[in-house]
Amino acid sequence: MPLKILVIGSGGRESAIIYAIKKSKKDTEIYCAPGNGGTSGAAKNIPLKQDDIKGLASFALENKINLTVVGPEIPLSLGIADEFAKLGLKIFGPDKKASLLESSKKYAKDFLNRNSIKTAGYMSFNDYGEASGFVRQKAHPLVIKASGLAAGKGVFISGGLEESIKILNSIFNEKIFGESGETVVIEDYLEGFELSYMVVTDGISYKPLITSMDYKKIYEGDAGENTGGMGAITPNPFVSETLIEKINKTVIEPTLAGLKSEGINYKGVLYAGVMVQKDEIYVLEFNVRFGDPETQAILIRLESDITDLFFSVIEGNLKDYELVFDDNRSICVVLSSAGYPKEYKTGCEISFDGLQNLNNSENAGYYVFHAGTKKTDGKYYTAGGRVLNICAKGKTPDIINIAYDIAGKINFGNKYYRSDIGKIYA
Repeated sequence: MPLKILVIGSGGRESAIIYAIKKSKKDTEIYCAPGNGGTSGAAKNIPLKQDDIKGLASFALENKINLTVVGPEIPLSLGIADEFAKLGLKIFGPDKKASLLESSKKYAKDFLNRNSIKTAGYMSFNDYGEASGFVRQKAHPLVIKASGLAAGKGVFISGGLEESIKILNSIFNEKIFGESGETVVIEDYLEGFELSYMVVTDGISYKPLITSMDYKKIYEGDAGENTGGMGAITPNPFVSETLIEKINKTVIEPTLAGLKSEGINYKGVLYAGVMVQKDEIYVLEFNVRFGDPETQAILIRLESDITDLFFSVIEGNLKDYELVFDDNRSICVVLSSAGYPKEYKTGCEISFDGLQNLNNSENAGYYVFHAGTKKTDGKYYTAGGRVLNICAKGKTPDIINIAYDIAGKINFGNKYYRSDIGKIYA
């Protein structure tokens, strides 16, 4: 009997997770809810939205799903892990209370303070008048964050008072983030070196993933607005073994100990966004799932069986799992719809210029993971802000040229991508 696996989500991260599952030596039958145009070729797409917790649980029960893997943060924040566990279904991802680390920036900041983990000074507000009064008294720059989930777009760095007032007005009064902006966190601005660091944990032990560097801003040189991510590379060229050890000791271990002391059995991926300032490490934010697009660059280097990883976390025996990555470098370039992260046009036909268009291009030296796409009558069309992820790996900086060569051959209306991803390796 095949191992039945349900992957929840519709982006490039989920495409990469499916790719990694298909590399398993196990006989697998993969479903993706709701999936995208590319996942339809590697899994069976199920027309259930990621926030339809009851529907997803019913599907998993009726179809005797052996393992569910949650990609995005929204279902985790809605308690999908709690619902599945209640029904005796195996699911990879933290429960609702643990997911507050991402779904409430106020909760995360308070948690850090309670557990004496360094973070920037902050105050939180749920009233425009109080927040605007506070920023009038503060030196700038400041960091202003919508406390709730905002798809990576809820963080603003304000250089002056006028800009801060404008940001607060857009969040509180114009309600650009809806309920996610009902509470706002205002932080002191930290100068330094920012990095993302991911580990998997079963609540008892943890294992770090390879380091990565993501590119959050929309324009070259990290200019413009924040996005969900415009590219990533592995390893992070600025991270040493000494720094990794320090992050483990000052961030990861006290975070896991704090969760345990507060009665939270955290199982899944813990993603810490940190700022390194001189010899000090400050936590900027937490995510409770694989990053996107870092996951795409990371998973093409995974050599051990990812299904075994998922089960070892769920069953609490991660310490016995050997997490193995190859010794390559990797790159992921995001092709997006021009206008993202604001308004953008969809429905443009995608031309692959004869290229293999999903994950079976590995032997050709590149990987194309679908994100915001749909498939109609055998053709692919744009259906989101981030459309495709072009990845490559290897020992030399040539991987940059490979990724950009493929990026140039794929075409659709309003295509846009940054041209500086990974150039630090060149």
